[in-house]
Amino acid sequence: MRKKICLALISTLTAAIMLSGCGKEDASSSKATGKGTGKVKILYPGEETDEMANFVKNELNPKLKQDIGEEVEIVYKGWDQYWEQKDIMLSAGNDIDLYWDGLGDIGIMVNKKQCQPLDELVEKYGKDLQKVIPESQMDGGRVDGTLYGIPSAYAPSSAMYQLVCVRQDLMDETGMKDIKTPDDLESYAEKVAKLHPEFNGPADVIYKPLTRYFQDEQLTWCSAGESVVFGEDTKKAYSYFESDTFKKVAAFNRKMYKKGLYHDELTTNYNERDSRIQQGTYEWIEGSIGKENEIISAVRTNAPNAVLKSYILAPEKKKYITACGGEVLCVPYSASNPEGAIKFINWIYKNEDNYMFAIYGPEGENYTLKDGKIELKDSAFGGYFYEWMFRNKNYQKFTTDVSDEFIKEYENWDNDAVKSAVMAFHFDNEKVKNEQTAIGEVINNYMMPILCGYVDYDEAFPSALQKLKDAGIDKYLEEVQKQLDEYLSAKK
Repeated sequence: MRKKICLALISTLTAAIMLSGCGKEDASSSKATGKGTGKVKILYPGEETDEMANFVKNELNPKLKQDIGEEVEIVYKGWDQYWEQKDIMLSAGNDIDLYWDGLGDIGIMVNKKQCQPLDELVEKYGKDLQKVIPESQMDGGRVDGTLYGIPSAYAPSSAMYQLVCVRQDLMDETGMKDIKTPDDLESYAEKVAKLHPEFNGPADVIYKPLTRYFQDEQLTWCSAGESVVFGEDTKKAYSYFESDTFKKVAAFNRKMYKKGLYHDELTTNYNERDSRIQQGTYEWIEGSIGKENEIISAVRTNAPNAVLKSYILAPEKKKYITACGGEVLCVPYSASNPEGAIKFINWIYKNEDNYMFAIYGPEGENYTLKDGKIELKDSAFGGYFYEWMFRNKNYQKFTTDVSDEFIKEYENWDNDAVKSAVMAFHFDNEKVKNEQTAIGEVINNYMMPILCGYVDYDEAFPSALQKLKDAGIDKYLEEVQKQLDEYLSAKK
C-alpha cells in the first residue's frame, strides 16, 4: 500500500476540504442504468511513460475491446498534485469514469458528491470481482449501508503505515541486525551518515510508525485528515495533536533535526517523500507489509544495488487491522460510462490471466512465471497498472528475488492481528465542514512543522494549540465522538 500511501496527507488536505459539498450532480442524476460509451476514462496518479502508453494502446485496449467491448483512456496527474486536481476536476463535473483514492476518505467523498452508489452496477457488472473481494472487504466501501467505492486492495494489512522501510544494504554496512525502537533508527541514521556523507539522510519523518511506538494504546485515525484518533482500549476519540504521543513523536523528530540527520525538505516538501526514496540517496520511508517490493524497481533505477526491508517498531505490541484495505476505486456522478468502469474492474479480477496482464503485460514479454514466481527480464520493470492498487491475495505473485521466508511471513501477517473496533467507520463531516477546513489550515501551517521536528515543541506548541482551539477542534472532536458512539452502539 504505498502512495496514499501515499496517503497525500496534510499539505493537500486544505485544498481538498475547501471543496466539500461541491459537485455538479446529485444522486438523482446517476447514469447507472445508461449504456456505456465504449471508453472508460480513468483519472490516475503519476506520470505517463512511453511503455505504459504503448501497452494501453497496442495490447490492453485491443484485448479489452474484444473481451468486454470497452477501452480505457488514462488521464494522468502527478503525485504532487493528484488529490487537489482530483477535487477540482470532480467539482467541475469533468468527464471521468473511474478514479482512485484512499479508503479512509470515502465518507468525505460521499459528502462532496464525488462518488455515486455502486450497488446496482456491481450486482449487474461485477459478478467476478465479488468472487475474489469478500463481502467483509466490500463493507469498507459502504457508507450508511450503500456501496460508494470498491476497496480494491485485498491483502494482509495489519499495522498499515506503522512500519519503516529501510535501505537494508546500508544497514548491512553498519553492522546492525534489527530496528525495533526510535533509538535504533537514530543509530542507523548516524552510522550511515558517517559511512556515506554524500547521502541525504531519511526521506520521511515516519510519524505513524513513531506513533505506534510511543502510544499507550492503539490510536487509530478515524476522521478526515489526521486530527482525531480513536483509542482502541478506551473507545474514545482524542485530538491527536493534544496527545502525549504527539509530544513524544515531535521530540524525537526535533532531536533528529538538531543532529543534522533530518533536512528541511522533509517538512517543506513532505509529500515528495516517495520520490525522495526513489532517488537512491535516502535511507528510509514509512512502510507497510510488502512496501519494499512495491518500490524496489524505482529505487534501483538510481541505486542498482539497493536492497529494501521493512521493520515494525515495538514488535511486541498488537497489530491492528484498521481498514478494509487502504485503496478504493470510485465512479463519480459525472461519469459518462459508469457501466464500463465496473466492467473494467471486473475484467481485471475475472481471472489470474487478466490480473497479471493488467499489471505485467503478456507473459513472455516482460516476465515469465517460474515455480509460481515472477521472473522479470529487466529488474527495473515495475509493471503497468500499479500492483498495490489492485492487489488481491487470490492472484498475487512475487518476483523471484523475494525470499520464501518473506512470502511465508507475508501470508501469515494478519494471523494474530486484531480488527479495529472502527474498521468500517466513516466520519460524516457535514456538520463541521467549516471547522474541518480551519483545522486543516492550522495543521498544515503550524502543527506539521512541530510534528516533523522542524520547530521546537515547547516553543511553538502553545500558540499552535490556541489556533487549533480557535479553529474549532473541540466542536469537531465532539461530533466525531458522537458518531463513533452511534457506530459502536449499532455494532452491538
